[in-house]
Amino acid sequence: MVQQGTPSSMPAHQPPVLADVAADAGVSVSTVSRVLTGRTPVSEKLKARVEAAVERLGYRPNAAAQTLVSGRRSTVAVLARNTLRFGYAATIQGIEEAARTAGMVVNIAVVESDDSAEIRRTIDLVLTQALAGAIVIEFDSVGIKTLEALPSSVPVVAAAGARRSGSGRPHAFLDDAEGGRLATEYLLGLGHRTVHHIAIPTTRVRSGRTEGWRQALAAVGAPVPELVQADYSPASGYRAAQRLIGRTDVTAILCGNDELAIGVARAFQERGVGIPDEVSLVGFDDQPFAEMWMPALTTVAQDFTDLGRRTFALLDEWIQTGSRPADSAVMPDLVIRDSAAPPRG
Repeated sequence: MVQQGTPSSMPAHQPPVLADVAADAGVSVSTVSRVLTGRTPVSEKLKARVEAAVERLGYRPNAAAQTLVSGRRSTVAVLARNTLRFGYAATIQGIEEAARTAGMVVNIAVVESDDSAEIRRTIDLVLTQALAGAIVIEFDSVGIKTLEALPSSVPVVAAAGARRSGSGRPHAFLDDAEGGRLATEYLLGLGHRTVHHIAIPTTRVRSGRTEGWRQALAAVGAPVPELVQADYSPASGYRAAQRLIGRTDVTAILCGNDELAIGVARAFQERGVGIPDEVSLVGFDDQPFAEMWMPALTTVAQDFTDLGRRTFALLDEWIQTGSRPADSAVMPDLVIRDSAAPPRG
């Protein structure tokens, strides 16, 4: 005879397991399993007792155990170089929201460098899980190498900022080349002779927002200034701006992200150069602070949370149908605020 227990008999620091539910309901573990899986009929009285115990204890089935019973894998791995920067974090948020709605669990693995051995160690660890599939945040060279190293036996899709041909994996992406073109055309349309560009690192020599900038200048025969390379941070934007301060030919700058724009604005304003009276600035991403900056930042808006949802939708389609899905693309929008204006004179 199984004795009925109480929730207070469980260690407070441990989540309840199947045996705890059985003890609380006064039934066998096999009976609890039959109730939870629904594969074998049980009496309504037993079912009610088990369900009441589950509710009292706050029991949640173990995902690995459910996989063994049902044969349906419910874990998705997300591999990324960074989980803190705005684009990465918002994309992961969208993935997790969509996965949760679909009844799946997301495990996040950070790939710390593009070293092949490091990538292999991370992938090996990820593949010890019973995965339904994997998503790679392909915003950098680490993402590209990680995507290439994952085995073809696992459904894998990528979230990316730019189109990339020849990868063989489905992509959801934000067409940031189009964003670079839109921003550059806007500044040229205000009357600027050319647009300088302080760029974030790119995954290829010609890709993304930097390529859109080049194409827009070339389309109207405008001079193509030397690219100023930076990383992602405001401090990097501040340092990069030192190369442009004091030059009379610099009247408009496209920054690779909003954080660079903040650093650039600080550098120019310290020298008494007004934004946008003397130099116009346009950022990229439309981070939450962009609207509140003084002057409010004109920027290219990219919906990273939607990118995450779309990326998971591709993976879910592949899992459900067994067929490789087509790529998914969304065009960015230019958000016009106060940091850009026609040039003086």
